[in-house]
Amino acid sequence: MEHSCYAVIFTSERTKKDDGYVEMAKQMVEFAAKQPGFLGIESVRDSNGHGITVSYWDSLEAIQQWKEHAGHKIAQEKGKQQWYKRFAVRVCKVEREYFFEA
Repeated sequence: MEHSCYAVIFTSERTKKDDGYVEMAKQMVEFAAKQPGFLGIESVRDSNGHGITVSYWDSLEAIQQWKEHAGHKIAQEKGKQQWYKRFAVRVCKVEREYFFEA
């Protein structure tokens, strides 16, 4: 990222229910990647069900459009009803980034 952007940080704790979760998660990444303003995504989950997904966007407007995406809204509802014990969403402005690779 050569300029500042926005990060949406989604932290979550999963339930034991997997009914369609993996497929929906893959579909959400595919949908997001096609949205105007999408810059990338990073995601991890541990064996206890705690996860962090960070998606990067070029504007707050792009984030809002993604939030309102019809497929994403379905995933949000299923997440609340079935897949998550709890979650938090944080939107942050990224001013700088640094890398190291061995």
